[in-house]
Amino acid sequence: MASLYQTSTIVPSADASTVAPAFAIFNASSSNATANLFLGETRQLTHHVLANLTNLSLTNSGLFTFPDPNAPIRTPEDCKNFPGDSVMFPGTITTTVFNLLLGGSLIHTTPLASPCFPDYKNQDSAKCAEITSNWFNDSYIHTDDPTSINAILFQGTTCVPSVVNPFATHCTLGSYPTLSVNVSTVAQIQLAINLARNLNIRLVIKNTGHDFGAKSTGAGSLSLWTHNLKDIHFYGDYEEGSYKGPAFKMGAGVQVFEAYKAAREANVTIVGGEARTVGLTGGYILGGGHSPLSSIYGMGSDQVLSMEVVTADGKFVTASETSNPDLFWALRGGGGSTFGVVTSMVIKALPKIPVTTVTFTLSTGTEVLVDQFWQTLRAYFQDFIRYTDAGMYSYFSLNALTGNYVWTMQPWFAPNLTAAQFKEITAPFWNATRIIGVDLKPVYKEYDDFYQAWDESFPLESWGTNLQRPGSRLFPKENWEDQNKLSETFEAIRYVVDSGGYVLAFNIAPNPKGGYPDSAVNPAWRNAVLHAVDAVTWTQDMYPELIEIWSSVLTFDWGPRWRSVSPNSGAYLSESDYIEPDFQQSFWGDKYDRLYELKKKLDPWNVFYAQNAVGSEDFQMSDNVFGMLPSQNSRLCRKKPTPVGK
Repeated sequence: MASLYQTSTIVPSADASTVAPAFAIFNASSSNATANLFLGETRQLTHHVLANLTNLSLTNSGLFTFPDPNAPIRTPEDCKNFPGDSVMFPGTITTTVFNLLLGGSLIHTTPLASPCFPDYKNQDSAKCAEITSNWFNDSYIHTDDPTSINAILFQGTTCVPSVVNPFATHCTLGSYPTLSVNVSTVAQIQLAINLARNLNIRLVIKNTGHDFGAKSTGAGSLSLWTHNLKDIHFYGDYEEGSYKGPAFKMGAGVQVFEAYKAAREANVTIVGGEARTVGLTGGYILGGGHSPLSSIYGMGSDQVLSMEVVTADGKFVTASETSNPDLFWALRGGGGSTFGVVTSMVIKALPKIPVTTVTFTLSTGTEVLVDQFWQTLRAYFQDFIRYTDAGMYSYFSLNALTGNYVWTMQPWFAPNLTAAQFKEITAPFWNATRIIGVDLKPVYKEYDDFYQAWDESFPLESWGTNLQRPGSRLFPKENWEDQNKLSETFEAIRYVVDSGGYVLAFNIAPNPKGGYPDSAVNPAWRNAVLHAVDAVTWTQDMYPELIEIWSSVLTFDWGPRWRSVSPNSGAYLSESDYIEPDFQQSFWGDKYDRLYELKKKLDPWNVFYAQNAVGSEDFQMSDNVFGMLPSQNSRLCRKKPTPVGK
């Protein structure tokens, strides 16, 4: 690492507005990455800075030190420290010193919906009305908030507007973190990680909170809010390992809509998600990341050339094929909040690509009988392999929640194909619909570039309901190579819809013809042609006991049916059952053992934890909701070994 050329001075009696934050500035070349560091990445915590704090006799400065590499790993406590367990956290002195070192970026959590209640003394009827009217349909208000998350069911719905819970009268933290750091520098991340490790505090990471499994929240925790790491730099001719070509370096807070806009301006294309507010270089890529372009280019994580990461020991390192390759392997698909805090990634940029889209809706009623509905859908299922072999992707939903069966194709997405080519490839399906007697009235659109096709095809995603719980399954190509297996697969999916469930599905095959890098991505993705999400829903007036019964249907009825027709496959960790059975196999297959070993090696202190993340089986929440769902609004504790013979 390059030598220190500037250090800050910490004055214990000063306030955050007059104190320089605790960091040293390094040359951009101090990283092993080919791409220069962003400005915030040059601001790093060092032993030199910590020595200065000690010399100043700054109170509690020892809480922010790096681990001694020669000292044994201490025996961990049974549970993570909770507010009230120690005077240190969130003690007044510690919090004050922490905020000074951070340069004033510490946030005391005030839940997003708190203006609707008197508890935080910020009640504001106009602000409450604005939050209430936008709660479900404006995900930006949640991603721009330090602690708001999508999975409010598992948060505990302790501070929600009346559209979520008309009976709510108070606002409490629930599983929202006690404190958050508005991250703008590497040093801030290092300070928080060191404090969490040294005090055994639960640490969580929130980028956007766009997650179905409550991975970015936790009661009594300290949170790293990486959302504002928005730097983007385009390289027209980038070299990393064997790759030579255009690439972007993007901060961890860059969202899909921002990344796609930058790619359009550079006249290139990048592989990202369909949802606008997802953090592209955050949990999306760390979990693998499927895309409308996956049938051509593979997973989002397949595009990564390097990452800048702060690890559990507080070190700032580069992860690439040549620098910390084991960490690089794990971060691409091994899941977020597990191996470190990513500050930026370098990802491949691809040529500009035209797209054809098709949309339609089919609903039962006076003109379409139930049998016709399912015959039409079965005809569509028939050629999934043919479609993905051509690079296609489709995004469709199925439900009968209103009494009629409804199939919405929004959209059938065909990169690098004209409308004429699309019609030729899909001709057997359209011929079948005519025989069945159904007119889908498809709407075709052709676009010169991916951005416009994406922008017009995928609406802003909904957010924040406590009235549903999803699961998922990756259905393999082999099920389409055997007509009996295909019929069993189709019937298993129909069963969920007939039983009152909602199905959101993707015809997708992230197994590109050009191959893909070795990484921690679930191997089931490489064999899949269908990723399907099933969701159970309930109404606000249901009793908790009835919700528990209805919720259990997802895990213990629908899930087994889907697994029975895909026994050697898996599920997508970022869109999955909150209590996925045997999640290790489902999310990572035969790669799990290596991931678990790396987790123990890279994070022996268990600084990082998230629901269903690698190594999470060693921990448990101290309480449940609806009988069986671990409550993030409770203590995080180590599982006690099962006595021999039990």
